[in-house]
Amino acid sequence: MNNVLIDQAEAGYQLAEQKAAQYFTSLHEQLMNNTYATALTQDIQLWQKKHIHRYSWLPLVSRSKRKPDSRDVYRYIHWLNVTGKLDDYLDRSISYIYMRDLGKALDSSETQARIQRVAQDTKKYFMRPNAGKRKEQPDYISVASLYRWAQKENVETAVIWLIQKLKNVASNIPKELDAEQAQRKLIKIILGVVLHVNDEMDEMTPIAERSQRFDAAIRLGYSYGLTYPFIDDLLDSQALTAQEKEQYSQMIRQALLTGIVPDIGQWNGANQEVIQYVHSELREAFEYIKNYQRPEMQRTFFEQSYVFFQSQELDRAKKLSNANYTNEELYVPIIIKSSSSRLIVRSVLSASEDEGFDLRTFYYGIYNQLADDFADMFDDMEEGAVTPYTYYLKYRDLRPDLINPYELYWTVISHLIHSVYHSDEKTREVILDRAINGLKRSKERLGREKYNEIMNIFASGQPEFNQLVQQMVRKADDVDFLDKLLRDQVIVHLQNDKQEKEEFLHTIRTVREQINIELQISKPTEIPEMKETLIDAANYSLQGDGKRLRPILTWVMGVREYGLTEASIVPLLRSLEYMHTASLIFDDLPTQDNASTRRGRSTLHQVHNSATAELTGLFLIQKAIGEQSSLGQFDAATVLTLIRYSAEKAEDMCMGQAMDLNSKGKALTLEQLNMICFYKTGIAFEAALVMPAILAQVKESEIASLKKFAYHAGIAFQIKDDLLDLEGDHLVLGKPAGQDARNNNSTFVSILGEDGAKKEMWEHYCLATDALNDMPKHVPFLKHLLDYIVGRER
Repeated sequence: MNNVLIDQAEAGYQLAEQKAAQYFTSLHEQLMNNTYATALTQDIQLWQKKHIHRYSWLPLVSRSKRKPDSRDVYRYIHWLNVTGKLDDYLDRSISYIYMRDLGKALDSSETQARIQRVAQDTKKYFMRPNAGKRKEQPDYISVASLYRWAQKENVETAVIWLIQKLKNVASNIPKELDAEQAQRKLIKIILGVVLHVNDEMDEMTPIAERSQRFDAAIRLGYSYGLTYPFIDDLLDSQALTAQEKEQYSQMIRQALLTGIVPDIGQWNGANQEVIQYVHSELREAFEYIKNYQRPEMQRTFFEQSYVFFQSQELDRAKKLSNANYTNEELYVPIIIKSSSSRLIVRSVLSASEDEGFDLRTFYYGIYNQLADDFADMFDDMEEGAVTPYTYYLKYRDLRPDLINPYELYWTVISHLIHSVYHSDEKTREVILDRAINGLKRSKERLGREKYNEIMNIFASGQPEFNQLVQQMVRKADDVDFLDKLLRDQVIVHLQNDKQEKEEFLHTIRTVREQINIELQISKPTEIPEMKETLIDAANYSLQGDGKRLRPILTWVMGVREYGLTEASIVPLLRSLEYMHTASLIFDDLPTQDNASTRRGRSTLHQVHNSATAELTGLFLIQKAIGEQSSLGQFDAATVLTLIRYSAEKAEDMCMGQAMDLNSKGKALTLEQLNMICFYKTGIAFEAALVMPAILAQVKESEIASLKKFAYHAGIAFQIKDDLLDLEGDHLVLGKPAGQDARNNNSTFVSILGEDGAKKEMWEHYCLATDALNDMPKHVPFLKHLLDYIVGRER
C-alpha cells in the first residue's frame, strides 16, 4: 500500500485526535471545577416550571381522554392533540432532530421557521381523516405508503431498488447480529440523508431537481447506512473469527486509503458466503458514493471516513479485562467517532458549507454517545464491550482516577447549553427534555430497584444535584419525543414481521405437505385400462413441484380465519388444485402456449400426447366438481352456492384463456392485458379466498374486500411472472425463461418496459394493501403472501 497515503491518513487522524483531546481536557476541567452542577441546577429550576404541574386537571377529564399507552401511536397523538400538548410535543421532537441530525442552531429564525413547517406537516399527517384506523401496519413503516410517497416525488425506481436492497440485507444478516437493530439503524440513516436533502429544498425547487435529489439521497443513504450493519455491527459481533475480522478490517482500511475496494481474495474463514455478499454490496455502495461526489469533496469524504473507521477500530480493540486504560483512551475515540459519523453524511452529499455546523456537530456527538452507552450498559457489560460506563462499573473501586461517565454526561449538557448554544432558552428546553426523558425510559426499562442501584453508583458524587434530577424523573411531564416513539414502533414491527414471516413460511411448508398427500388420485381395482392411464396422467401432473398457493390460501382462510375444521374442507382443497392443474395442462398444449416444461418436469403432452393431455384436463375438472359436491359437513344450499360460484369462475377462466390465445402476436393495451390477466390469474386467487368465505357465510362486504385483494394480487402475480420470464433462471423457474418473447406475446414488460412493469406491479401491490386495510381484521398471511408474490424468484 502507498506509504504516502497511509501517512496522510494517519496525519488526518492525529489532527482529529488532538482536537478531541483538547475538547476532553476542557470537559474534564469543567467536571473537576464542579461548574456543571451549579449551572444546571439553575437551568433545571427554570426548566421545571414548564414540566412540574402542582395540580393536574387530567383526572377530571373523561376516561376516553386519559393518557393512552404510547405504543398505540395514533391514539397517543390524538390524545396529545385533545389535551393541547401536540404542538409542543412536535416542536421539541423536530427541534431535536434539527440539532442532532442536521447540526442546526435553534436560535436561528430561519431554522425555527423550517422546524415549524415540518412540525405542522407532521401534525397534518397524523391528524388526517381516517389516520390510525386499523391497518396491517402503520403508514410510517408500510412499504405501500413508502411507494405512495415515491409516486408523489417521482422516485419510484429508486424506492423499488431500495425495497429489494433492504429485503436482501434482511436475508443476509448473520444470526449473531441483532437483526432488528441492524435494520433499524440502516433505515434511520436512509431517512437522515433524505431529511438532509429535503431541508435544503423548498417550494421553489423545480420538480425535476427535487426528484433527482431525492433519488440520489435514497441511494446515498442506503450506501452509507450499509456500513452500520455490515462494518460496525459485523466487526462488533461474534459472527467472524479474530482472523476473519483482521482480514476484513484490512480490506476496509485499504479501500479508504486508496479509494478502490480491493478484491476479496482468498477467504479462509467459514463465513465466505456472507462475506462475498457483503463485499459485493459494499463495493457497489462505495462506488456510488465516490462517483456521486464532486472531485474536490472526495478527499474530505475519504479522510473523514478513515477517521471514523480508525476511532472505531481503536475502541473495538479494547478489552474489559485490561485495567490500565487512561481516561483519554476511553473518551477521545468516542468523541471522534460520535462527531465524524455525522460529518460524513454531509461529505457523502457533497453538501454546501454551513457556518458553525462542523463545530456544533463536533461538540454534540459525545452527548448522544454517552446517552446511548448509558441505555446499553448492561448489554455491553454482558458482551464484554468497553464503554465509559462498563469500564467505570468494573474498575471504579480500583481506579479512583477514573472519570464518572454519568457526571461527564451532565458536564457535556452544561457545555452545550452555555458554551456551544450560548444559553439559548429553546436549546436548554430541548436538551433537558431529552436528558430527563432518557432517564425516565431507563427507569421504566430497568425497574425502580435496579435504576436506584445504578444511580447510587453513578450519581453519588453530587447528591443535591442528583436529588433535583431524580425529582424531575419522578414528577416532570411532557418530555417524550416522537423519534423515540417511532423507534420503538419500528423495532416492534420488525420483530413481529420476522415472526409472521417465519410463521407464513412454516404454514406454506406444512400445509403444502398435507395437501400433496391428499391430492393423489387412487386407482380402484379392476378399472378399465384407459381410465388407469388417465389417473396416472393426472397424478403425474399433480406430482410436479407446484407451489399449491391456491389451496394453501383456502386452508388458511377456512381453518385459521373462519374456524372451519380441516377435515371438512379437504374436498375443497383438492378441487382447487385439480382445477388449477387442469388449466395448466390446457395452457401448455401445442395448440395454446406449446410449453415443454412445467413445475420442473416435462409437460404432460410431451410425456403422453396431446389427446391424453386434453382428456386428463377434462378428467381433473370433473374430479374437482365431484369433490365440491362431497362437502357433506355444510348445508346443501351453501354447497350449491359454492358450486354455482365455482362454475362461473371456471367459465371466466376459459374466457380469459380464449382472450389470451386470441391476443397472440397482437399489440394489446394495458387495459386489455389487465382484463386478460384477471380472468386468467386473478380469478383463481379470488376463488381460493371466496370459496371458504362462502362456506363460512361471511358478510358480503368482507367478500368484496377479498375480491378486490384477489384482483390486484393476481395482476401483481402476473406482472412478476412476466418479469421473471424476462430475467429469471429457468432452473429456478421450473419452465423456460423468455417464452413470452419467443411466442410474440404481449406482456406487461412488452407494453410498459421493465421499469414500467415494476412500477405497475407496485401500484397493484398498494391497491391490494388498501383492500387488506378494509378487511374487518388483520390477516398476516395475506400481507406476507403479497410480499411473496412481488419478491419471489419463481
